[in-house]
Amino acid sequence: MSTLLEVSGVTVSFDGFRAINNLSFQIGPAEMRAVIGPNGAGKTTFMDIVTGKTKPDDGYVIWGDKSVSLVGMSEAKIAQAGIGRKFQKPTVFEEQTVQENLLMALRKDRSPIAVLFFKPSADDLSRVAELATEIGLHDALERVSGELSHGQKQWLEIGMLLAQEPKLLLVDEPAAGMTPAEREKTTAILVKAAKTRAVVVVEHDMEFVRRLNCKVTVLHEGSVLAEGSLDHVTKNQDVIDVYLGR
Repeated sequence: MSTLLEVSGVTVSFDGFRAINNLSFQIGPAEMRAVIGPNGAGKTTFMDIVTGKTKPDDGYVIWGDKSVSLVGMSEAKIAQAGIGRKFQKPTVFEEQTVQENLLMALRKDRSPIAVLFFKPSADDLSRVAELATEIGLHDALERVSGELSHGQKQWLEIGMLLAQEPKLLLVDEPAAGMTPAEREKTTAILVKAAKTRAVVVVEHDMEFVRRLNCKVTVLHEGSVLAEGSLDHVTKNQDVIDVYLGR
């Protein structure tokens, strides 16, 4: 199977503390992966490295079919290369409608002039309608985003990332603060997204991870402790000792 992202032998220290320690990780072009681990295991730092927010002291981060090194590339360039990241707290333009948020996120010429005179084409509007259906907000296109529930704002933000057509989507704790019905819908959105791109979900909620029904990578002290199905990793004695047995 071909590899979309390969992280190899990556190490990062902050003031002498090793946040990431000889970490290796691979994901294919249309694959869902859950990343779990105790607090301080390096999950956020791992995403920071992939998106260019943190530069590793050592190791490689190789991207795409042309095997481009992401180390030292700017965050903006990495985003343009096709890596989208969703943080835990949703950041949508609260004053704008759902439709306007999605239109702003479409992959377009972003020069100041282009933005100033941007008039959505029929294609843009139909793409936005398609995205809104995918994230379950088709009936809310005209609603101001600030009025949406927490779960709906999360979906809108996922939609805004999908509008940029990323090849890899990194999602941080999407289920946090959601109702059971919203969590179920979120699972469906992410599972569908992973049919056409790679999706990495960092999550604490084991029930949510189980529903994703994908390969799981367990991080501990900045390294991969175990990898495999959820059933496989939850039976691993090391995982039980450092994470599940608490």
